[in-house]
Order: sequence, then C-alpha cells, then structure tokens
Amino acid sequence: MLSQFDYVKPLVLDQALDALSRDGDTYILAGGTDLLIALRHNLIDAKHIVDIKAIPELDVFHFEEGKGLEIGANVVVNQLIDSDLVRDKYKALYDAASVLASYQLRNRATLVGNLCNASPGADLPPALLIYDATVKIASSQGERTVALKDFFTGVKKTQLAKNELVVSVFLPDPGKDDKSCYMRQTRLKGHDLSTVGVACRLDGQGKAAIGINAVAITPLRLSALEDQLNAKGLNEESVLWAAEEIKNHIKPISDVRSSKEYRLHMAGVLLRRCLQQLMD
Repeated sequence: MLSQFDYVKPLVLDQALDALSRDGDTYILAGGTDLLIALRHNLIDAKHIVDIKAIPELDVFHFEEGKGLEIGANVVVNQLIDSDLVRDKYKALYDAASVLASYQLRNRATLVGNLCNASPGADLPPALLIYDATVKIASSQGERTVALKDFFTGVKKTQLAKNELVVSVFLPDPGKDDKSCYMRQTRLKGHDLSTVGVACRLDGQGKAAIGINAVAITPLRLSALEDQLNAKGLNEESVLWAAEEIKNHIKPISDVRSSKEYRLHMAGVLLRRCLQQLMD
C-alpha cells in the first residue's frame, strides 16, 4: 500500500518553499523517476508531496555568452540532448545525458533530480564537476549557492536541508577551444547503471579536468590528479602515467555490478581513452 500523503502543486516558487516547511516527511516531485519507485515499493513514508512542475521559474534553460548556462530544476534530460549548445559547448554533459536510462525515462527525468538523488554511480555529476558547476538552493529563509563538488556528502546524501529546494544548476562559459567527453563501462550493452564513468575536459589552455563516478561514496572531481598531470604536461607518456596513478585517488568497492579490482582497472582504461580522444 502506498503512503497516505497530501499532494500540492504550487504555481510559484514561494508557495513551494512554504510547503517544504511543513512538519512530516516532505518529498519533491519533478520527474518522479526515483520518487514513484520508492513510493511503490514502500521505501519511503511520505506525508507531503510537492509537485514543482508547474512553476515557471524552474523551467529556465538559458545561456549567456561570457557567463554560462543555467539549467532549472524542471529541465528534463532529453532537453540537454536536443540542445546544440550543450553538444557544442559542454560535450561531456551531452555524452552523459545520452547514455542515461532510456528515451522514455529521459523525457521525465531531470538533471537536478539526478543530482539530488545523489547516487555515487550517477552519470551526470562527473560531466558537471569538470565544468565547476554550482547549485542554487532556495528555502523560505533565502538562497545560497554551493559548489557541486561540495554538494554531495555521502551515498544518497547531499547538503540539502529538509526545507530546501535546488532551483537550478549553473555551468560557467567554457570559452573557445574547450573540449570534453564522458565514457563509461557497464555490465550490459544498452541501458544500465555505470560500473565506472569518467569525464575529462581540456580547456582553452590545454589544462585537464577529471570527474569520475562509482568509485567512492560520492561522485568525485580528481583535482589532485589534475594538478599532477597538468604539471607534467599532456602527452602520451603522461596520459599512461595518469591511467596508472588514478588508482591512488579513488576508493571503489565490490558490489553486484563489479569487483573493486575491476573498477580500479577500468578507471585507468577510461581515463586513458578520454584523454587520448581529446588529444586527437
């Protein structure tokens, strides 16, 4: 039997924030691809559900030259795939969005929901981390901005307080000559959760950025490895070095999808493939 809950569908953001301040377990409905499964299997006991899909402020999908791209909480994953701007300027995000679930689910699933679900193996976070993405968070007390690298605090855990809502995600303008890609390994061909996923970026100055999932309790930005690699300079020799060194920067586990040893190996393989593709 499903939880017995109150359902509200605010038309403006302030109404949604007020609803989130109620007593009892309150959940946000945007895409619903995770929430509905949790309700159906009685994994949560919801008292209130706040449907945010009718709030125009959360539909924002806007790029400003020299500043960046803002993606609102209601933007679904297929909007990212259909955007020439995302494909041209944020290729790793386009790659990650393209392999997430199925076409039908991507018509419902939102980028913000994927982040708030906080799965260590989620595809989108590594591609956002390499672009220094930030998260705009709102409550009835005001707004705050958090770097995405600090947003995740554990498995299925984030900085969000009970009365807070992620309004949007912001990616700075990467400028010219920026290149990126996302690659992942899965157990099956087609739609499956990633065993390991790696996002790499080379900015206009040739400096590398690296994001990875499914190798720790949260998605990671491997800043220390980036610094070492950039100090060496990007070439065939340093790429091979980084593919081996990455094992010292991650802490994967063994689970039903993969062994720890396989994840360590594939992290290096995917990093090498990503960097070589960008260099070519």
